[in-house]
Amino acid sequence: MEKTTIMLACAAGMSTSLLVTKMQAAAKEQGIDATIFAVPVSEAKKQTEDQKVDVILLGPQVRFMLDEFKTTFGEKQIPVEVIPMGDYGMMNGKNVLNLAQGLLK
Repeated sequence: MEKTTIMLACAAGMSTSLLVTKMQAAAKEQGIDATIFAVPVSEAKKQTEDQKVDVILLGPQVRFMLDEFKTTFGEKQIPVEVIPMGDYGMMNGKNVLNLAQGLLK
């Protein structure tokens, strides 16, 4: 299976760093080859220009940007979704990874 790149975008890119770690552990556990990283929403567009990104997940605190992201990245055929508040709050890396994987199908 080819490597998947998952970008998490939040207000500052810092609150999601723990979730990235949890998602990486879940990916390793499931045998999924994935690059997972977090950025502030202000850097999201540049990141997709610098590298191939397969899916973008927004932190709940920036859910108001979902339509803007879907418009911007829909042209590049990159699926975008908001991380559910419960999974984000509990730092449930497995559920968030499963959300990302589901968007790729």
